[in-house]
Amino acid sequence: MLLTMKVYNLACDQNHRFEGWFASEEDFVTQSAAQQIVCPVCDSFKVGKLPSAPHLNLSAARPNASRPGAARPDAARPDPAGAEEQRQGSPAMAQFQQRLQDMARHVIENTEDVGEGFTEEARRIHYKEVAEHGIRGVASPQQCQELAEEGIEVFQLPLPIPHKRTLQ
Repeated sequence: MLLTMKVYNLACDQNHRFEGWFASEEDFVTQSAAQQIVCPVCDSFKVGKLPSAPHLNLSAARPNASRPGAARPDAARPDPAGAEEQRQGSPAMAQFQQRLQDMARHVIENTEDVGEGFTEEARRIHYKEVAEHGIRGVASPQQCQELAEEGIEVFQLPLPIPHKRTLQ
């Protein structure tokens, strides 16, 4: 039995791009409607398909040499400006994304996740109630403003949420 999969280029509402594999277009639509497709970076359920060109395997097809203007199989076709870069992605963008991933990994490995208790722990560190150490967690914009008013420096760094379920 031959199983074929539809591979779609997807993006969330934050423009994080990733790939999704589906048994059919209907499978994609069903999973999308049920919010079963999740961005692996930010955990957003607002995911849509990106435009893509289908790949057609035409290796068995041969151009008709008698047809006027028919292309020869050995004729080199010029690559439209930027088409190859668009297919493979910009090297600079790939390098940038890799650096972001490396930075996120470094932050995760070198800080303690205090979750919703971030503001309390930041204050405890600032007022020297506990030893200084790197922390990360969740704080609202209002909580960040209150910390800043107390002289506690914080910065927002969106990190991927660890997933405990299978992703597309």
